Amino acid sequence: GSTKTNGGLNMTDEIARKADRICDVLYNKKAEDILKIYIGDKSILADYFVVCTGRNTQQVKALCDELEEKLIPEGLIPKRKEGYQECRWIVVDYGDILVHIFHPDERVYYNLERLWTDGTNTVNFSALRDRELEEAQRAAQSQN
Repeated sequence: GSTKTNGGLNMTDEIARKADRICDVLYNKKAEDILKIYIGDKSILADYFVVCTGRNTQQVKALCDELEEKLIPEGLIPKRKEGYQECRWIVVDYGDILVHIFHPDERVYYNLERLWTDGTNTVNFSALRDRELEEAQRAAQSQN
């Protein structure tokens, strides 16, 4: 099949990079259990789901606000968002990427990742980033 290119850049790489950037913003704002799930071969909804948890309704809202504050200036503008009033499960739609920000109870109840994960298509972004930080700290300590 033909691959859409964008200034010589493969579109799928571009989308993957956007998904990583979204994960970054969420991680830096202390979102928990961030998963990046590739669903491009399973659904016409999007290429990626990014799923994360906020500790309470205030943090769920703050995570959503942070995405807009950090990403709109970078040209990542959501097409729509749902659930912002209740802050129990906010969906932010970036077209190729759907971001799900859950309250802990809803995350467990809906168990979205169980429906979409096949064992090969999911990156546990939180664990990955935590590991990178630990390794960087260890490296810094061995310098001293």
